[in-house]
Amino acid sequence: MHDLPAAAANSSSSSRPGTQRSVLLLQGLMGPLFRRLGQELTRTGHTVHKVNFNGGDRIYWRLPNGIEYRETLEEWPDRFGEILRDKQVTDVVLFGDCRPHHMPAIRICREQDVPVHVLEEGYIRPDWVTLELGGVNGHSSLPRDPEWYRQTAAVLPPVPPHAQVPSSFRRRAMEGIIYNFADVLTRWHYPGWSNHRPWHPVVEGIGWWRKLSRKKEREANAAQLLARLGSAPEPYFLFPLQLDSDAQIRLHSPFAGIADAMRLVIESFARHAPADARLVLKEHPLDNGVRDWQQISADLADLFGVRDRLDYLVGGDIVPIARGARGVVTINSTSGTLALAEGVPVVALGHAVYDIPDITFQGGLDAFWRNPVAPDRETFAAFRRVLIERCLIPGGFFSEEALAKVVRHAVARLEGRPMLPE
Repeated sequence: MHDLPAAAANSSSSSRPGTQRSVLLLQGLMGPLFRRLGQELTRTGHTVHKVNFNGGDRIYWRLPNGIEYRETLEEWPDRFGEILRDKQVTDVVLFGDCRPHHMPAIRICREQDVPVHVLEEGYIRPDWVTLELGGVNGHSSLPRDPEWYRQTAAVLPPVPPHAQVPSSFRRRAMEGIIYNFADVLTRWHYPGWSNHRPWHPVVEGIGWWRKLSRKKEREANAAQLLARLGSAPEPYFLFPLQLDSDAQIRLHSPFAGIADAMRLVIESFARHAPADARLVLKEHPLDNGVRDWQQISADLADLFGVRDRLDYLVGGDIVPIARGARGVVTINSTSGTLALAEGVPVVALGHAVYDIPDITFQGGLDAFWRNPVAPDRETFAAFRRVLIERCLIPGGFFSEEALAKVVRHAVARLEGRPMLPE
């Protein structure tokens, strides 16, 4: 059996139960997640500091021990090293391991043997959140050996009972608007700040307005297509789009953006898929509408002669769509684990933590269209069990109940305690 990867082993040894920690929070999700986490860590006896890089960070913190960072990205590594020393930091917590300020921080922490706990939206959804040591997806320390998962899972107890948590898209949107509004209004106070997202908040706002103004029309079109997919005899493949600004695309895949991936997938489909098969592209629910992916996909379909075999889905529940698909093509989206859980064949085009022999198709995209191989259920179940044990905690971000649960479990994980009962 393989040993636990070094980063994960260091995590368990550095977080002994009962040890007081000095926790440094960097950037979090847009919203109150890190304020709630800071409050709970402080309540349980730990010291907490939070670096604020812009007005959005600051407006959602509003607790003592905030550190205002107003200098440039180039000056950040030296300042971060000073903070580690001055605050005697034992643990760093951040959301997203590929943000410009987070990447040098992770490198410095690795050099100084300071554990970095990376939060992300869950590898497995819904109702799970990723909390992994060192990095996620392409930066994950988890192995790609299916036998390691089968052997490791065999000695783990069953997953404790797991309950769903509510989630509000409206809440998510409002928290993003507040964050971006505070960021724009305080740029003068943070002259060194440069947003990691490619679009200015005002441009994103216009995109959202344009998208939401057509909400009823888009919902009607989605319902019509879903009904047709459910009753049509033709097989279809599903390609769930990811966010163009996502670091999982730009740093953990061979693509510069979603347009490059769309071109590869549509061209491969045109050349190699069975003549009776269709390709369904599903828009990401959080796409800001700045780029018209529906038109871009139609233009590519025209270019490769498959316009009459391509569908673009703007909304709807992905579960039944994935369940009915002959196969799912993904870059490294969590839609991949959703499809695998349904026993649907999946091919991953980027660096995905679940891209493992016996789980995903290993023969390449061109061969996938004609011979999609379903995952081995035993291996995927073992992978899922290990993932929950090492990298996931219950909860979510966009309701009070979900936040309370994720904070409670995050503190337990940081303290080295086992998963709490629901």
